[in-house]
Amino acid sequence: MKKKIVVGMSGGVDSSAAALMLKERGYDVIGVTLRLTDSDVSGTIDDARRVAQTIGIDHEVVDLREVFEREVIEYFTKEYLSGATPNPCVICNQKIKFGAMLDIAHGMGAEKIATGHYVRTVDTGDRILLCRSESLKDQSYFLSYLSQEQLRSAVFPLCDMQKDEIREKARQAGLSVADKKDSQEICFIPDDDYVSFLCNRTGQIPISGDFVDTMGNVIGRHSGVLRYTVGQRKGLGAFGKPMFVTAIDPVNNRVILGENGEQYSQGMVAENLNWIISDKPEDEFRSLVKVRFRAAPSPATVKVSDGTATVIFDEPERSVTPGQTAVFLDDKYVLGAGRIKTQLKKD
Repeated sequence: MKKKIVVGMSGGVDSSAAALMLKERGYDVIGVTLRLTDSDVSGTIDDARRVAQTIGIDHEVVDLREVFEREVIEYFTKEYLSGATPNPCVICNQKIKFGAMLDIAHGMGAEKIATGHYVRTVDTGDRILLCRSESLKDQSYFLSYLSQEQLRSAVFPLCDMQKDEIREKARQAGLSVADKKDSQEICFIPDDDYVSFLCNRTGQIPISGDFVDTMGNVIGRHSGVLRYTVGQRKGLGAFGKPMFVTAIDPVNNRVILGENGEQYSQGMVAENLNWIISDKPEDEFRSLVKVRFRAAPSPATVKVSDGTATVIFDEPERSVTPGQTAVFLDDKYVLGAGRIKTQLKKD
């Protein structure tokens, strides 16, 4: 019998190509599209259904709106209201795509699930290691919170391929999404206006407050702490010199600004740790650290104690943002990840 596998089909070219490749390898492929919100403005469901018909695989739509609301949107809202900057894609992969969808796959009689992520895994026998893809689209950062059980159940057909290869393969197969643009927005905020989303959701209206410098001096007025994030420069107003958001204080409704150079941190503390390379890392080790998806990995010393990781960068790091995901890496593997709790400023 053919091995049954569930492919999460988002309606984009990557997941469509993943389903196609697995079908070509002889798997019994079931395409599953998750309904996560009330609207489908990007045509996710219809596009995925058309691709499944073209490939010749079964396709199902599973309603996970309640789970997504509880696990992702509530998390997103709470983080912003606390003055942090959330990373909903990382949590969605952990809780939804490789959490709830894995349960769905098991219910369908499939042991494995597949997605269109550009990433590799290596089975050492004892552990499943998460590898940084050689593709320019490497997405290992977004899977850094997956557990060993989730990684062992995951298949990533795109692996080290490049995006242009994927599009060409989709064209040759006649897939209607071959040239569909990649989504650059948070899926549940299609217009990218997260402030309006949060206001509509919570009923709160952004209240103006003080801009203060790093010494606590009032230097201006802001239009609501929800509108700002650490590292931001644009939209702050004129101060006669470049200023950057260095911290957010929602309790006192203040946004702290610093001059050029003050947006850098010597280190940080990370919590809610997830280790992939081993059950428990050494108490102190050297690592590359990404403080956000598009940041270059920075060399650092990491000290692990009492469920937190204290990171000291070799060189000060720009815009270390509470709430974002810090990912620990070496030249090849993802070692683990954690939520940035606090910055450690330069002496």
